[in-house]
Amino acid sequence: MNPLLLDFPTEFETDRLLIRMPKPGDEHGMYKAIKDSQADLKEWMIFAQKEQTLEDVTLDIREAHIAFLKREDLRLVVFLKETGELVASSGLHRIDWSIPRFEIGYWINSAFRGKGYMTEAVQGITDFAIRELKARRIEIRCDSRNVKSRGVAERLNFTLEGILRQNGKCVKTGELIDTCVYAKVMD
Repeated sequence: MNPLLLDFPTEFETDRLLIRMPKPGDEHGMYKAIKDSQADLKEWMIFAQKEQTLEDVTLDIREAHIAFLKREDLRLVVFLKETGELVASSGLHRIDWSIPRFEIGYWINSAFRGKGYMTEAVQGITDFAIRELKARRIEIRCDSRNVKSRGVAERLNFTLEGILRQNGKCVKTGELIDTCVYAKVMD
């Protein structure tokens, strides 16, 4: 199967959210969300270790758009349907089309934390992957200390398959960390 030939929607909705592939023009909302969330993102996200410029974000959005079209990585941008505000960045990463297997990654704009948006978005992305991409396996991997990210996986009944000990390095300090591997497998 050639993933370039796969035809599937580039956007979908949940009750409160519009979730779609990134497009040129998204950089202003993304830049503001990153700036407003810098302190929270710096704890877990490698890109947040340096101050992002509007140019950095513009390039990233354009590269993500191209990668989506090439089916190499399916970044998704999450907006509040009611206002159009950028809520989160997520997506389906580390794709193996031969299975198909995907890993869901995510971060939320700090202004929208604690309202259930990330859980709703990840459920919507999971449903999309199963329905449209015929996913057989979906993973969520996170630092074992990231209680909020673990909470999303657990609320959505992903199974904790294991904790990979000293599997990576903390993006902030460089010390060794343990990585939780959660998954949903379709029979």
